[in-house]
Amino acid sequence: MTAEQRRGAVTYVQESAAVSERRACRWLGVHRAPVRYVATPRRDAGPLRERLQQLAGDHPRWGVPLLAWQLRREGWGDNHKRIERVYRHAGLAVRKRSRRKLTRPRVPHEAATFPHTRWSMDFMRDTLSTGRVFRLFNVVDDCTREPLAMEVDTSFPGSAVAAVLTRLVAARGRPARIVCDNGPEFISRALAVWAAEHGVTLQHIQPGKPNQNAFVESYNSRVRDECLNQHWFLSLADARRTIAAYQHEFRTARRHSALGDRTPAEFAASFTNKDHPTPSLT
Repeated sequence: MTAEQRRGAVTYVQESAAVSERRACRWLGVHRAPVRYVATPRRDAGPLRERLQQLAGDHPRWGVPLLAWQLRREGWGDNHKRIERVYRHAGLAVRKRSRRKLTRPRVPHEAATFPHTRWSMDFMRDTLSTGRVFRLFNVVDDCTREPLAMEVDTSFPGSAVAAVLTRLVAARGRPARIVCDNGPEFISRALAVWAAEHGVTLQHIQPGKPNQNAFVESYNSRVRDECLNQHWFLSLADARRTIAAYQHEFRTARRHSALGDRTPAEFAASFTNKDHPTPSLT
């Protein structure tokens, strides 16, 4: 029986037998709560639905937890159950499909004309002499071509990526945006929270279009050819030492044709503090 049918049965027994609601519910074995329930009018879900559609369009791989988190940050008072109902009624459920089929609009890159206004980041992989796989996390400044970070470890969850970026921001300043692909570390909740807290835009490229992240991809090819393929790493410590030495050499001793045959460090030194504007999200 539905709740409405139970309420109707209780009402019939009350009227026909002239008994109280409590006694009628006891006779019928019905709990009094659904009988006494009074429906409240639903609030207009239109504004919430519109905002959810906007957020889902901007972040197509965000599900209800991340969308609810963002709405709470914006001051919406709706709880997660109401948000999920509106989300599903609007047909916004994330489809289970391969990441390469993820649709993202093509966002043309503006030229990075000042240091630390736009960074690019990506992962590489290699193996130790023991056969153990390790990962290399690279961050590059798109203006100066400086390798800002080359972190080596066996795994790199989103929280580890956020920790590296926090160190870089403390040492170098906050970029306006960071270009990256759609790897699980870069679309993780930990990195989304970090970007929101630091006011940094994560600019994800279209899946299967590595040319849209050309600066770090070009750097990766040089790292592969000039460092990873030239060394046999005995341990993680050995890999960290060798890669750190290469990072320093690339910054200070390797000329770059796009920089007028200057090294990244020399090109970065040509900018003064007054030349470097405060990063903007526009």
